[in-house]
Amino acid sequence: MNLFVRDLTVIDSSYLCETRGMVGESWILDITLSGELNEMSMVLDFGQVKKQIKRLVDEYVDHKLLVPAKNKQIIVAKTQRGYSSVDLMRGDKGIHLHCPDEAFCLIDADKITISTVTKHLYTLLKAHLPQNVNDLELTLRTESIDGAFYHYSHGLKKHDGNCQRIAHGHRSPIELIVDGERDRTLEQAFALRWKDVYLASLEDKVNITSLTLSSHATEITEATHYGFSYAAPQGKFDLAIAKSETEIISTDTTVELLASYIADEVKQTLSDNQVLQVIAYEGVGKGAMVFR
Repeated sequence: MNLFVRDLTVIDSSYLCETRGMVGESWILDITLSGELNEMSMVLDFGQVKKQIKRLVDEYVDHKLLVPAKNKQIIVAKTQRGYSSVDLMRGDKGIHLHCPDEAFCLIDADKITISTVTKHLYTLLKAHLPQNVNDLELTLRTESIDGAFYHYSHGLKKHDGNCQRIAHGHRSPIELIVDGERDRTLEQAFALRWKDVYLASLEDKVNITSLTLSSHATEITEATHYGFSYAAPQGKFDLAIAKSETEIISTDTTVELLASYIADEVKQTLSDNQVLQVIAYEGVGKGAMVFR
């Protein structure tokens, strides 16, 4: 007997890529369980599927930086108790972090793909299944988007949940409506501007020399990199990332404030009498709207 749940959850994470840098991503998770009926004539109660499996996904993968641990350009090292450094060596676009261990998810692969993350999830979830469940099938997929979208990474230090992690992200559509009509050209232009971008808050910007980084980050300079650091409930988060892959805004990077920021930026390209509506998404099916 098979039991399936579509759209079980959405994984909003970022991952390291030697060519693209830090990439925000949103994957929808579908799951199918196969096994014998239990004493309740069920393979597994739907409520338990949603609660138990989603809890495991949230704990071990969601809102983390996914690190391909076998990639030769990536160096991971334990530092002090509960902390690790992660270095992606890619010349003047290297990415260097020092964060609590819970901010990272190490994937046993040389590249982060839907396939390697699915394999990691399968191994994780298979070990926690009830005895009557023989196997499971996982499907990770991206949202089908009619229009422009971008991948962004960020961290929200004031958040009391996992959004406080300095390197997690989203794959997000954008809708820009001018005088009641969607402007696809404007949408594509803004999506290109924020392609694989790290969005940072100005108040988190620090000198690179003040960051706690590994010896592999010694060659980066203030000319090529920004430094960002903050303390949050889960610990202290440090990041050095290339200026060319970063945009700094004067506020926090919540979706509400990002929608407002996009509206202010786009409005500058329009005439005063044109009405702009921005629909900004934070991953799949949620976001904020703003008028200018």
